[in-house]
Amino acid sequence: MKSANPSTKKIGQTISTMLDYLRDHLKQVIIIVVALAVIITLLAILLKPKEPQAPLPTVEVENVTVDDVNIYGEYVGHIEPQHLVQIRARVEGYLQSINFVEGTYVKKGQLLFVIDPQLYEAKVNKARAQLNKAKAVAHKAQRDLERIKPLYEQNAASQLDLDNAQAAYETAQAEVVVSEADLIQAQLTLNYTRITSPISGYASECYADIGNLVGSSAASLLATIVKSDTVVVEFSMTALDYLRSKSRNVNLGNDESGLKHTSFVNITLPDGTEYPYQGSVNSSEPQVDPKTGTFMVHANMPNPERSLLPGEFTKVKVLLDVREDAIEVPTKALVIEKGGAFIYVVRPDSIVERRFIETGPEVGKNVIVERGLTSGEKIVTEGFHKLTHGMKVNPIPAQSVEKSNKESGDEA
Repeated sequence: MKSANPSTKKIGQTISTMLDYLRDHLKQVIIIVVALAVIITLLAILLKPKEPQAPLPTVEVENVTVDDVNIYGEYVGHIEPQHLVQIRARVEGYLQSINFVEGTYVKKGQLLFVIDPQLYEAKVNKARAQLNKAKAVAHKAQRDLERIKPLYEQNAASQLDLDNAQAAYETAQAEVVVSEADLIQAQLTLNYTRITSPISGYASECYADIGNLVGSSAASLLATIVKSDTVVVEFSMTALDYLRSKSRNVNLGNDESGLKHTSFVNITLPDGTEYPYQGSVNSSEPQVDPKTGTFMVHANMPNPERSLLPGEFTKVKVLLDVREDAIEVPTKALVIEKGGAFIYVVRPDSIVERRFIETGPEVGKNVIVERGLTSGEKIVTEGFHKLTHGMKVNPIPAQSVEKSNKESGDEA
């Protein structure tokens, strides 16, 4: 048998040696490759650019403050003149003259109408004549009595003569008193023929013409005088408002001691504008009408330009109460649920807190908070719809937002 080729044998030994080397170092190579892969992965993660964080939600906030808050009630009012006088004829006769212009301002004591006085002048003259006659009879009766008394004392006249003289004198004196009363009555009746204005105000149209017979039951009204520089506003307040007013500190016109504030009245004109003058409540009914459940309130309102006409209706706003040191928040900041009302409060660390509160009466666009908030806290007024309890926010004062919006508008 031939021996192997030495060259071939040498090659086989070399391959065998290499395989042994690779077998010994394969495990180390795998470890190195795995380590390199891990290092590359970590470097990729570390060197990967970070994604930008989502910005915090921006909300508008307001500081909670305390202040005195006025509580108003709104009602339908009726304008009445402060004084309205009907000028009527107190005696019957033919209207002789009209001494004013219809619709103009007349002064107190100014002559308005004259009724034909001839009949009443005759009655005055007759009454004066009757008085003079009665005085003459009384004077004669007095002299007769003075003559009888000495004769009676001398037994020259009887007791009957003295009694008759005394009775005649007393009867004559009574006739004088009756005649004086008749004269006064006749003079008063004569004075009624000259009709003057009892107040200063604006006169209406005349309801009679010169020559008409006036003074009868069907034709006694001649004109009306209206004092309208001050008018009276009448309105009905509900019994519920009255019951609530027991705890108020506003005087509604009654004599209530210990109340710090006096109620005032504002009204709205027919064109929707607010009347520039303010009235004051001067009286209110002491009882509630059981048929309507309301009681009547009266307020005096200045009317120098006569823009308020008696007889018209108007909207009345009345101060009912003053809440002292009350917390008032915008109504738009409230969230109403079945469980009640809550509001978002921003803590000093900019974390929002969902807080339930007890609300009171609404005042315009705001509402009074009875419980749940304290002065100095911050509440969210805009942007609360995207909030949840415990979320961190970027609070911005509402005033700065309004100022920024205004400046942007000015620049535009």
